[in-house]
Amino acid sequence: MARVDFYILQAGAPTDRLRFACRLAEKAYRAGHRVFIQTANREQTVLLDELLWTFRAGSFVPHTSSGATPATDAPPVVIGEQHHPGEATDLLVNLTNAVPDIFRSYQRVAEIIDQHEDTKKSGRDRFRFYKDNGCEPETHAIPS
Repeated sequence: MARVDFYILQAGAPTDRLRFACRLAEKAYRAGHRVFIQTANREQTVLLDELLWTFRAGSFVPHTSSGATPATDAPPVVIGEQHHPGEATDLLVNLTNAVPDIFRSYQRVAEIIDQHEDTKKSGRDRFRFYKDNGCEPETHAIPS
């Protein structure tokens, strides 16, 4: 069963969830893990693609968009609206408001919740879903 972590952000800027996803991806990449960041839409994928290069001075997170390269040649971080078989399998970072169908195929799932009401509400629903499906989600408060 996947380990599920909910990261509750105290800040509320529009890009805080994406910036935190970049931090998680960088940490996982440096630890030798492969990451898939599931985005809600193409616009979010494009923004995240740019942020992964610029979110922190001196950061380097090799990444690509889902389906852009064959899975065997994909860098350790893949982003996109849709998972393709064979892509990153260690950590799923979910930026959507739904539980991804593929969550069971990952060792870890990261859910990032900000202070916007719709994100908090859908986060509560996902928390209940994971719990009802045998996971023991953990929560982590992330200060501003």
